[in-house]
Amino acid sequence: MMMATARKSFEAILLDRSWVSAQDLDKARQRKKPGQELADVLVEMGALEPQRLARALAQEYRLPFQAHIDEHALEPSLVAKIPINYAKKNKLLPISSSEDGITVAVADPSNYEPLDDLRLLFNAQIQPIVAPSEVIIEAINRIYDQAAATTAEDLMVDLGEERLDLVASELANEPLDLLESDDAAPIIKLVNGILSQAVKDRASDIHVEVFERELVVRFRVDGMLYDVLSPPKRFQPAITSRIKVMAGLNIAEKRLPQDGRIRLLVAGRDIDIRVSSIPTAFGERIVLRLLDRAQAAVDVNLDHLGFSGENLKKIDRLIRQSHGIILATGPTGSGKSTTLYACLSRINSPEKNIITIEDPIEYQLRGVGQMQVNPKIELTFASGLRSILRQDPDVIMVGEIRDSETAEIAITAALTGHLVFSTIHTNDSFGAITRLVDMGIEPFLVSSSILAVLAQRLVRKLCPDCKEAYAPTQAELARIGVRNGSASGTVYKPKGCRTCRNTGYRGRMAIQELMIMDDNIRALVMQHADSATIRRHCTSQGMMLLREDGALRVMAGETSIEELLRVTQEDIE
Repeated sequence: MMMATARKSFEAILLDRSWVSAQDLDKARQRKKPGQELADVLVEMGALEPQRLARALAQEYRLPFQAHIDEHALEPSLVAKIPINYAKKNKLLPISSSEDGITVAVADPSNYEPLDDLRLLFNAQIQPIVAPSEVIIEAINRIYDQAAATTAEDLMVDLGEERLDLVASELANEPLDLLESDDAAPIIKLVNGILSQAVKDRASDIHVEVFERELVVRFRVDGMLYDVLSPPKRFQPAITSRIKVMAGLNIAEKRLPQDGRIRLLVAGRDIDIRVSSIPTAFGERIVLRLLDRAQAAVDVNLDHLGFSGENLKKIDRLIRQSHGIILATGPTGSGKSTTLYACLSRINSPEKNIITIEDPIEYQLRGVGQMQVNPKIELTFASGLRSILRQDPDVIMVGEIRDSETAEIAITAALTGHLVFSTIHTNDSFGAITRLVDMGIEPFLVSSSILAVLAQRLVRKLCPDCKEAYAPTQAELARIGVRNGSASGTVYKPKGCRTCRNTGYRGRMAIQELMIMDDNIRALVMQHADSATIRRHCTSQGMMLLREDGALRVMAGETSIEELLRVTQEDIE
């Protein structure tokens, strides 16, 4: 009887505030299954926002309402007493303690049993406040991520009594979220700790490197490798086996290279990990490449890649052409594929049939057909590209032009009415033209099919929390192409703080040079001109080179002179 009265009161609040309509309430009652709360049905239907649900519950039970939870205001000692599984299941989180008792955020104040448990656990009165369930879950992920073992190195103290022969049998039934793992096996906890720390440190890669007398784990953060920890050498087989089982690899095969994938959650973040294992003289060396799917959605966006205003306008115009080839060039790890993904996302629409062939598929794009190269079954870039042309595509992306066969098919596709995106390994945009000619492609085919070549590098961004302004010397400015009297802006240098791991940098951005084919460049290509000649022509026409684009970022206070020189050192004439 009391529950019916409470439910009526809850419904009355929703109707009084016009948060739901009487029709939606009727529909929810019809859809409601035994044991299901009416409020949950309304939220599933989209008829009631979670924030309003929490406000209505707070009003019904005459409790305070809190729309946000600041994890910095939480007391870690309270959180540490409650397992993350329990907190998530019951959607509650202790906030603070006072003379009046323990303040606890709850999503459902009618669920009294967990509150009674907390009263016994803390031996104090519980003061509930109501917060939206998604706010509580997000706060739980953040605070438990911080409260978990601070570094993977802290977990190494548990390795002393590890039973190495039992590691492989303890790997089943992985938890949905690494933070929820309650497995006591030290090796498992150590590997989970390494993965969790890598995600927190924004690492793009984890290197497990084996040497004659040591085992070293290193993270690549913002393009730079850092030593993280060095577990005892005797635990090398156990750590290797743990990672291989997680990636679905054959732990018995130690003589051949293997590739696999791991998909997991860390603090509620969906992480996709590509795993590569190779045999070396001292055991198997493993590299894990991490991709945060939520962050990838942000990265695959031209507006967030760091394009300068003029280059962004030019790229935006080029990618809307009906046919031709757009090439991205640069060394491994310079962001070429990410830029091409961003271009595809920009023009992706139901009216276009977009197909890619890649090795590997790094980002999954909705509405785009993506094919994985597989040399074992002779599915190469060239053979896959031939098949794609029979799929009536409008836009094609080829992961990389590695040989003349792939180049010829891509050029044929461009000349027959398709827009083709691809990458090629050269140091600058001008070298891409001569590289294609060196592959045996006729100059007239190159000149008539190429729309533009984009050369790109990634430079580290200065940490906004600790960067220091300073007055550079004229010699420093001259090295990045800024002449006396032409400088405008404030130049900063890295300092280092806790936020950036004392590196002075946090995050990366792209610098580019964009060569757009015009009639003069086409004529030079037909004359078999070398890359230096093409470069002189382009610079005489005002084309901005990599270092010049980077100099603009230096003067804007986004990166440092030393970082620009590090990345573009090879471009010195």
